[in-house]
Amino acid sequence: HYGQGHLQSHLHTRRHCSLFDVSHMLQTLVYGRDRIRFMESLVVGDIAELKPGQGTLTLLTNEKGGITDDLIVTNTSENHLYVVSNAACADKDLAILRDRAAQLQATGSDVHLEVSDNALLALQGSPSMARVLQAGLSDDLAKLSFMNSIATTVFGVPGCRVTRCGYTGEDGVEISVPAGRAVELAEQLLGVPDVWLAGLAARDSLRLEAGLCLYGNDIDETVTPAEAGLMWTLGKRRRAAMDFPGAAVIMAQVKEKPRRRPVAMAWVGAGQSLLTSPYPHIPGTVTSGCPSPCLGKNIAMGYVEATHSRAGTELTVEVRKKQHPAVITKMPFVPTQYYMAK
Repeated sequence: HYGQGHLQSHLHTRRHCSLFDVSHMLQTLVYGRDRIRFMESLVVGDIAELKPGQGTLTLLTNEKGGITDDLIVTNTSENHLYVVSNAACADKDLAILRDRAAQLQATGSDVHLEVSDNALLALQGSPSMARVLQAGLSDDLAKLSFMNSIATTVFGVPGCRVTRCGYTGEDGVEISVPAGRAVELAEQLLGVPDVWLAGLAARDSLRLEAGLCLYGNDIDETVTPAEAGLMWTLGKRRRAAMDFPGAAVIMAQVKEKPRRRPVAMAWVGAGQSLLTSPYPHIPGTVTSGCPSPCLGKNIAMGYVEATHSRAGTELTVEVRKKQHPAVITKMPFVPTQYYMAK
């Protein structure tokens, strides 16, 4: 966190606007006429249906149906795919991408990768973000919907990509900016009184209130999209074709119904510091948890047996070897503010 601290940064993002440095994320550009076929051979999403400038959350899966990573893939208007991967998965993701590209190239396919050295800044917060950013854009931000992207100049810095997305549940953007001018752009944004720097502690509690998964906690290679409640990431065409890694396992689980389901839970009382994974409760596992700055109670995500997953079900969570009563609730914990252009 920065000078204001975690709690203040979290609340400021909800009420005004914060700037997060997320340059640790892996940014990859995919070129070539076979780029969509290449990407669809690795992920579950329908990349072919994306319009120019449109992106989607998708999942990189393995042959057992497990989730290797969650990615955002954008079909840019500049004839390439823009892929953002989690930092913790960067090495393995890049190895998978490069290996698959080499396989396709060996059979005559036209695909090649470029790892971007751009910085990545996330400006997040309703309602201030749009007003702050619009002052530095010639493009009309009101026309840019959630999960859409444009290449543009931002506050005089050319070569930027602005994508209306984020990890806080608020209206926000991620700005891919040439590394040599990232500090300049950050200082421009922080020159607006409404904008504070926020650290990754606030990013984590904000995403949890918004009901968003964290790779390595809530999803990993032992969890399938069916178990994680992420089947909405599979396009209808991809389900029918079953041409992504682990398709047979995943679709069989859909038919048979997973034995465990992801749930949200809340409780009051003890445990007023960040939880770490995993803490057992009955029956299942807490995967992410923290005190909610907006709600004033403890919240968590986890997995329970499907028969115990109904909202309102009472459970017991264990925090530092002490048990506390909890109840399954609905996600997101805090309503999201994603922007849909009219």
